[in-house]
Order: sequence, then structure tokens, then C-alpha cells
Amino acid sequence: MQYLMLIVKLALFLLILSFAIVNTDPVTVRYYLGYQWEAPLVLVLLVAVCGGAMVGLVAGLLQTLRLRREIAALKREIRALQAAARPAEEAPVLPPPDLL
Repeated sequence: MQYLMLIVKLALFLLILSFAIVNTDPVTVRYYLGYQWEAPLVLVLLVAVCGGAMVGLVAGLLQTLRLRREIAALKREIRALQAAARPAEEAPVLPPPDLL
């Protein structure tokens, strides 16, 4: 299995490397207010992919933090309900009175 993963990683690296070698033409990225950036196409694509990955990671992190807060609140609620139910469980059970 380790050899298979090594082969897959090597193939992916060679694919990305060949893509970078082929796409070295300079491109101009224009911003607002007349700003512009000229760089190789592969670098512009790399920056765009990394930026998108960062946005996705931040969104996932925010969702994870929200869910962790919700889990902590639910655990506190469970502990409170268990603590409230415990005295009733510990109360002695009296036998029914004799009706005769």
C-alpha cells in the first residue's frame, strides 16, 4: 500500500510539474484603481488555488467551532438533566399500603 501511495504522489507531482513548465507565459492581472500584477500563469493559478483553499479552510473552521460550542452546550444540558433526575432515582421506593 505504501508503494502505491508513493507512485500516486510521484505521478501527481510530475503532472503538476509538467503543467508548471508548459504554462510559463506571463499574464497580467488587473485590479481596481489601475493596479496590476504581471506574473507567470502558473503562479497566478497557484495563488488563486491557495486563496480558495484558505477561504474554504476558514469556512470549515468557523463551522467546526460553532458545532463544538453547540456540543458543549448540549453536554452541559445533559449533565444538568442527569443531576436533576438523580435525587428522584435515589429516593427510597415505598411499598404500596395495605388496603385491608
